[in-house]
Parts: sequence; structure tokens; C-alpha cells
Amino acid sequence: MTDRRRINGPAGATIPPIFDDQESQEPKYSKGRSRAPNASRKMYLKTGVTPSASGSAYLEIETSATPDVSGLKLSCSVHGPRSLPRSAPFSPHIVLSTHVKYAPFATKQRRGYLRDPSERDLSIHLETALRGAIIADRWPKSGVDIIISIIEGDQDREASKLQGDEVWDMMNALSGCITVAAAALADAGIDCVDTIAGGVAALVQDAGDDSTPSIVIDPLPSDHEKVLAACCIAYMPTRDEVTNLWFRGDLPASDMDLYTTLVEKGIQASKNANRVLVNCLSETLE
Repeated sequence: MTDRRRINGPAGATIPPIFDDQESQEPKYSKGRSRAPNASRKMYLKTGVTPSASGSAYLEIETSATPDVSGLKLSCSVHGPRSLPRSAPFSPHIVLSTHVKYAPFATKQRRGYLRDPSERDLSIHLETALRGAIIADRWPKSGVDIIISIIEGDQDREASKLQGDEVWDMMNALSGCITVAAAALADAGIDCVDTIAGGVAALVQDAGDDSTPSIVIDPLPSDHEKVLAACCIAYMPTRDEVTNLWFRGDLPASDMDLYTTLVEKGIQASKNANRVLVNCLSETLE
């Protein structure tokens, strides 16, 4: 149902027009990854940004070197644990509720005020990842709400239109959601078995038809000619456990070594994000 009291913005892109006297031609983008295949982008993580919430955190990932490519910006707030309403059935463990929502201006295609299927998928994957880390038995008959706002998406606003597919940006968004939610849970004082962080690895192909596909961590679609497949992993380093694994893309079913390598690279990316998470929590204690 449309909110008649709200003045909605344009449904399409909001990029200002650029006037050029030269003949119109297809825009050319400088492809190329400036980082090493095993290097992740720099992260900024801070807790306690929302005083009214039980716990909160803010995550920002370094912007790509390509012009007009935005960096990922996430804000997470945790409300609870609090007692369930009397009408709710008895639960011997904590009831976890996750809510992931893009800001209307976060991506090239303007988002609506109601959640779409992609945002619901992110919420389901986030809930699965966090459920394996929280010690749910310590909070019976209680509930906790985890609300994440994606302030700015991690995408090239022009290349996404040319590629016609923005599913690869969801992988980086999910890994960031897992990391920032773990920081917010720690800030709220909710007991967990271990710190958990998200990481992404992808099988990419650079410019040239004869180029050999390679596996990189923390990929950006704007840095590569084509992304063939990707996986997002939620990993707990101390317990050496994976709580969520999300594959997307086309991979040959017979090549099991390729699947294994992707998972190993995803775990390596999760460890890099976990170092940032541990340093942030250590600074909070000091």
C-alpha cells in the first residue's frame, strides 16, 4: 500500500545529467584490481554510535579507486534482550529477529520504503549466521532485535547498469552485515561463543577472452571484467566453525577443488575482518 502522506522520490536513477559536446559513445571504465588477490580493503568499525539502543556499531569500508564507486556504509542497532509479550509462546532460548533495509538512496536504483525480496534474503542469511554464535540458552523467554541500515551500497553506479546484475553487491553487503552485527551484539553485552565475521571470495575473469579465471577475496565487480561465482562465509576463528555459507554463480559440479578453494579464501577474508572486529572491541574496553 502506498503512503499517500509521503512524497516519494523518483523511482529511477538520480544521477545528474552530464552534457558533452562530443559524440555520444559507450562509457569506458578502467578495469583492474589495484590490490593483491589476498588483500582486503581497509575497514573502519566503531561501537556505541546509538545511545538509545542496547548496542550499536557503524562499519565503513574503503572506497574503490575507480571514480563514482561508493564504499559500503552500514549502521547496526541491537534492542534487547527484553521479555517477550504474554501472548507469545514459551521459548527456552532467546528469539532472534533480524531486519536489513537499504536506504532509499543507497543504490543506483532507488529503493522503496518496504523491504523487497533481496533484503529479506539478507535478513534470513544474517539470522542464520548469528544464531550459531549467540548462546541462546542464557536468555529464555526473551527476544532481541537486530536492525541494520545500509546507508550506502558497495557498487559502481554506472557499471551495475551495464552488467545488468547487482547480485554480487549483496555478497559484500551480507559480509559487512555479519561483521557489524557481531560488534553491536558485543556492545549490547549479549553472550556469544566466539566473535564472528563475514568474508567474501569470488572467481573472477579480467579483460580478455583468453584470460584465466582467478580467485580473489573482497571482490568489487567494478574492478573485474566479469564475476563468475562468489561465496559469502560467516566464520568463527577460535572455534574454527562456519555458521553460514552462501554460494552464487555457475561452477562445474565435478571440480570440487574449486569449491574448496573458494571456501578457504572466504575464510581468509573472514579472518581479516575479524582482526578489525577484535581491535575495535579491545579499544572499547580500554
